[in-house]
Amino acid sequence: MNETKLTAAAVGLALLLAAHVPAGAAEVKVISSNGLKSTLEQLAPAFEKATEHKLTFTWGAAVPLKAAIERGATFDLAVLTAAAVDDLVRQGKLVAATRAMLANSGAGVAVRKGAPKPDISTVEAFKKALLEAKSVAYVEQGGTGIYLKALLQRLGIADALKNKLKPLPPENPAAKAVANGEAEIGMTQISEILPYSGAELVGPFPKEIQLTTSFAAAVGTNAREAEAAKALIKFLTGPSAAEVLKSKGLDPAGP
Repeated sequence: MNETKLTAAAVGLALLLAAHVPAGAAEVKVISSNGLKSTLEQLAPAFEKATEHKLTFTWGAAVPLKAAIERGATFDLAVLTAAAVDDLVRQGKLVAATRAMLANSGAGVAVRKGAPKPDISTVEAFKKALLEAKSVAYVEQGGTGIYLKALLQRLGIADALKNKLKPLPPENPAAKAVANGEAEIGMTQISEILPYSGAELVGPFPKEIQLTTSFAAAVGTNAREAEAAKALIKFLTGPSAAEVLKSKGLDPAGP
């Protein structure tokens, strides 16, 4: 299904949901991981058109966003890794009854568009590709970056790569750095690679070392627009949203 058809389907679902949303437009503040950025940017207009609510987003890596919520950030809906959401529920920052799984995502390798794609089909080939690369980028505070540090140690190549690694801030995703020529290889969630036209997906990590990240959403305990945020969760777990998630390299988790 192409993007136009996906958007049309999403509008249809949003219109159905709008019938169950209380009257009155609201500004819904969403704190979201970069892993779902391209998905939410595509779906937001359909939800806004149908409900007349306005969505405002704060994007970033899950770890610093979670820390911001813990410090008292103002928001209505959090879209983060399932682990972060569950911890925030335990802390009383998110409403447990509203928690919903959205999608699962695998980590992948990116190179600049048109560049040769290394073989990463096996763990040994993956190791060889990293060792032969001139530079390897990742977001230091991102879930993939945190996992990568431990993985490189486990694979026994951390010391050999020490001078090649390029840890990045959340506002400079690995795929963007690759597209801009800042690094030869970038490693991040596949859903964060596909939106960059200047970068190409080499493929997912080998299954033996794959990192699967689950994303969930929940309404903030102190949300000002809790009902509108709940409507957004319902929209994001619907069949039309699932098609968009798939198109962005994500595996929909459903309600």
